[in-house]
Amino acid sequence: MEAVGERTILKPYGFAYFAAAEQLKAEDYQRLINRGWRRSGDTLYKPDQKHSCCPHYTIRLPVVDFKTSKSQRQALHRWNRFVLGDEYQTKVAKIHPQSRQEKRRTRNEFDFEETIHEAEASHVKRPPEPEHAFSVELDSNDFTEEKYAVFENYQRTVHKEDPSKTSRKSFKRFLCTSPIATDFVEDDRGRRKTGSFHQCYRLDGRLFAIGVIDLLPDVVSAVYFIYHSDFEDWSMGKLSALRETALTKELGYKYYNMGFYIHSCKKMRYKAEFKPQYVLDPESYTWDAMDDKMMKMLDDANYVSVSAARRNATGYSNPTEDKHDEIETLMNNVERRSLFDLHMAGVLSPEDLKDQVDLDNIKALFSSSQEHFLVPCSATRSWKDNEPTDVGSLKGIIAELAACTGPVVANEMIVSFA
Repeated sequence: MEAVGERTILKPYGFAYFAAAEQLKAEDYQRLINRGWRRSGDTLYKPDQKHSCCPHYTIRLPVVDFKTSKSQRQALHRWNRFVLGDEYQTKVAKIHPQSRQEKRRTRNEFDFEETIHEAEASHVKRPPEPEHAFSVELDSNDFTEEKYAVFENYQRTVHKEDPSKTSRKSFKRFLCTSPIATDFVEDDRGRRKTGSFHQCYRLDGRLFAIGVIDLLPDVVSAVYFIYHSDFEDWSMGKLSALRETALTKELGYKYYNMGFYIHSCKKMRYKAEFKPQYVLDPESYTWDAMDDKMMKMLDDANYVSVSAARRNATGYSNPTEDKHDEIETLMNNVERRSLFDLHMAGVLSPEDLKDQVDLDNIKALFSSSQEHFLVPCSATRSWKDNEPTDVGSLKGIIAELAACTGPVVANEMIVSFA
């Protein structure tokens, strides 16, 4: 991993740790996700959940155990009926009648994989012809004008963004740029792609939606989903998540990662309906079921860490005036303090850092007017004169980045100052 770290302000949610990544192995990004990181283009960020008014929780769905809900099944059937058309369904029942056994199975069972592909042009029974030709294909994350047209419409009409903020440059930076290398991984689950891709949805040849996803060794990670406003009435967010869940299972990945879950944001509540969902503990980095008990904890408290609650009964707290005052104080003074003084959840302490990370041998990349230099940090000037807690020093910058990424990524990364 090649990165430069810095702290920044994210109002009104608190602050986060940011790093710009130039090259990132898929397995390293998977490790970072499992420590509460996400990416936007080539920018990686780790929100500070403990001091945030609206904590961002990492969630994941083990797809082998996924069970559809009634509303999810209804959304799929409704879309399929629209694509196929009433006339097609009437005729196909006569031309390709189901056996008694098939009718019984259709009545009593719901086949998720079969239903998700039912209306695709490559799967429909012919004759007759369906009313529409629907397809979904995995494409590179390259920029095209066709893709940008969907993005521009979505940002303006669905996301309600000021048109002056939408540009080809912002689209390329946000959704067509990724530091994750395109490659393959192979194990007992088969050979799988890794990298960043666009899942393109077409109706009668028209591109109308794009799912931006990262394929990692064990995870399909949702980055963003956009669609044309003409399709706003079809529960496209829910349909895309169902299709990405199916993709995860069919291609041999273990988990579908739906991004951050913000419990106070009503628009994100649909993510909890994809069950069984699990929440990453922000302190222990273990996974806890998003069951009724967890949902009640999230209802009752501003910040939840099950592991901390088990240790000392202080793992979750109610949002009080004191809490908001504490956040405001941190935000006003963050640039003048070491990250280690801020007590971000899940960040290695200076003591843990010393035990788990070889700071001296982390590689740093520098450049002159004509060449680049890759050296161990210990070879740099003043390295031995500083401590990891010295704000603004090279050792302090490297130490903060390593504390946020965790020992595995930290011991392998190259930090670029070139």
